[in-house]
Amino acid sequence: MPDPNRPPRVVRASRPLAVALAAGVVLVLAACTGTGGAGQATRSASPAPSRSADATGQQRALRALGTVTASTAGTMRLADGLTPPTNRWFSGLVFGAAPMPVFPTPISWQVTDDGFAAGLPTVTATAKTIAGGAVQQVGLDLGADRTLVSAYDQASVTVEHRAGSRVLGHTVIAQGSPLVSYTAAVAGTVRTTSPVTATGDGTGTLQGGGRTWGIVTDGSVEGSSVRLGADGTVVLFPVPDGATAAQVGTLSRAAASPLRDVTFSRSATNASQRTTLGYRTAARGDTVIVPQPRQGTTGLDCTGLHYATITGAAPVCVGAALRIAAPTLPAADALDLRGLSAADRTALSAQVQTDAAAVTEASFAADSYGGGKDLYRVANLYRLATQLDLTSVASGLRDRLVGVIDLWTARNGCADHAERCFADDPTVHGIVGQAPSYGSDEFNDHHFHYGYLLSAAAVVADGSPSLVARWSPVLDLVAADIASPEATPSFPQLRVYDPYAQHSWASGYSPFADGNNQESSSEAVSAWNGLARWGAVSGSADTEALGTWLLANEAASAGRDVLDPDLTGMSGFTSVVVSLNWGGKRDHATWFSADPAAPAGIELIPMPAVAAGYVTAGGARQVARVLDEAVPDGDYAVQFGDYLLMYRALVSEGEARAALAEARDLPAADIDTANTRSYLLAWIMSRA
Repeated sequence: MPDPNRPPRVVRASRPLAVALAAGVVLVLAACTGTGGAGQATRSASPAPSRSADATGQQRALRALGTVTASTAGTMRLADGLTPPTNRWFSGLVFGAAPMPVFPTPISWQVTDDGFAAGLPTVTATAKTIAGGAVQQVGLDLGADRTLVSAYDQASVTVEHRAGSRVLGHTVIAQGSPLVSYTAAVAGTVRTTSPVTATGDGTGTLQGGGRTWGIVTDGSVEGSSVRLGADGTVVLFPVPDGATAAQVGTLSRAAASPLRDVTFSRSATNASQRTTLGYRTAARGDTVIVPQPRQGTTGLDCTGLHYATITGAAPVCVGAALRIAAPTLPAADALDLRGLSAADRTALSAQVQTDAAAVTEASFAADSYGGGKDLYRVANLYRLATQLDLTSVASGLRDRLVGVIDLWTARNGCADHAERCFADDPTVHGIVGQAPSYGSDEFNDHHFHYGYLLSAAAVVADGSPSLVARWSPVLDLVAADIASPEATPSFPQLRVYDPYAQHSWASGYSPFADGNNQESSSEAVSAWNGLARWGAVSGSADTEALGTWLLANEAASAGRDVLDPDLTGMSGFTSVVVSLNWGGKRDHATWFSADPAAPAGIELIPMPAVAAGYVTAGGARQVARVLDEAVPDGDYAVQFGDYLLMYRALVSEGEARAALAEARDLPAADIDTANTRSYLLAWIMSRA
């Protein structure tokens, strides 16, 4: 079930994607932001000179918006000069009353009273949950009494350990690495949580929680005491099940040099969107890398060993970089209606006119999620009206949309109206839609919310340079809030997206013992589709390319891990969809409903045109299994019944015809607020 510490929600909030429209190349190098704490080298990169004008323009636009009444961030355990890392796998180390456990796959790591503890989670499965919670198997007693994050990048984080104001040392952990790399800032003795058994010069093992861990150090070891000089190091890693002495030796040699940081770059071909994560060690040599199951091992020397993780058995490899490729999924926001019969076209035109007549000024909610969904709904209706040559209907819908988007894109923010506007949170380095909803003022779900707005704006502004010019100053900030291609003084790089996990994280501050989470993979995919379309419409090739890269990767993850998960070895898990993914567990559940249709439905909403390219992961058989679970009695008059019928239509022409018959009579109450009966029918007709 969902974590009880988070309040239930009626529907998962969505926020528009944001991308800074800064000039740049398709290949983007990632860097940490800000400055490190005392004794820790800064991992950052200054913006290229050609981007300085863009950063200045961002700051000017943010000043014009005005600021939020008060930031919700509270006291942060963060070094001066660093941008607060919301929506990260390690956000719980920074925000909240105390540091939370984090999950740098494949291990867990957490702060203790005097140092830290790490573990290789034991994976268990029940009917609705695959669990791999944090465990304390091994660790170091450093004599520390507090921590702060002193550096981070797209995959790694550096934690500074202090005793009072004295810096004792730093620990680096990273997604895709089983290593815990500690470097002393001052000479002294640290203690391991159990005695070390020497296996060689500077290598050994220690036991904890039924697990053997390897240790590599340049210090002197006696029992549980490790004497380190200044800059001395201790590296810990879990020994994989079944490893031979020779294999442990291979891993020890690869772990000998402490991990320092992880570089990030992206590139693209027509066929694939590519990601490279470079794992840099102090010696700049090979290290231990653990790709996710089904992610690929290109360029790595794999040992044949595996770690059990909540996504399956992950290969243990040696190399310098993880290379990930996802099939390119071209962004799309228009259905192909060319094959409609004359009868279907006539029926659809009548439905569009009926739905359009119901659109009034009161049709648009004031908050960033509800309002975004409303804009998206009416924008799709407008698109259908133009495709069906309903000129006067389209004109009226366009006027409504322009008026509301004008409010959201007011350059002076909320100066003239208190809702349907944005305000800057300079503490967190981002913008918040007013009125906030579902914790958006805590930076929850911004990509969901803002994706709807960007998608709608792209539809309405398509072919209108004047609207693009009018809306770009604010919509470019909206894009940058969630997907700035690089760190700027105003925004972090790729706020919500995790290149290793290949998906976004929805919780801003991540106040959970199970790590960060994301529920609606489909709204994330829709958001990146909206980002790419806004880039295309606004004339920013860089934004379009970034959106396309994000779209391909998020869709690949949604298909692989959510809609068609490999559940090998998870025999206790009886569901076929994994709808709520955490760092430390995976649930067949939602925040907002126990209805059997909800877990599948939340992974389909809002079914943009591009969804047909990935939601059928696993083929017709998997779609049928999902529908059997979601609507076991065949009754689609349920929440998300509209999206489930659209999903059904992808199976075959026959199933599309059956879905169309049911869609015509589906109760209006069971059509989602991001949808209309017109779009529901059009989607199915285009496949029937």
